[in-house]
Amino acid sequence: MPHFIITYLGGRQPSSIEEGKQHFAKYQNWLASLGSSAISPMNPLKNTRTINPDTSVKNGSSISMSGYTIIESASIDSALSTAKDCPFLELGGSLEVSELAQMPS
Repeated sequence: MPHFIITYLGGRQPSSIEEGKQHFAKYQNWLASLGSSAISPMNPLKNTRTINPDTSVKNGSSISMSGYTIIESASIDSALSTAKDCPFLELGGSLEVSELAQMPS
């Protein structure tokens, strides 16, 4: 079965510790609902650096990617349906869903 990466882009920080806890609980429930289809469920990014073509290094991401989840799904449409239930969208973030290409050995 194909694997898909759900990439988390943008979004705002919760406005309080309590909102953060509530959001994290929703996120954990969503991940739990994925069951065994969640191949690599929770991969937040931190301390991102960008290397430019001239090899200079800049702090931060040039695309505001904050993490990803890898799921197994029958099709892109099924993966999109799964991603539409992700609570990250409630924080104003966007999700990109891409099929991971299988490379030859």
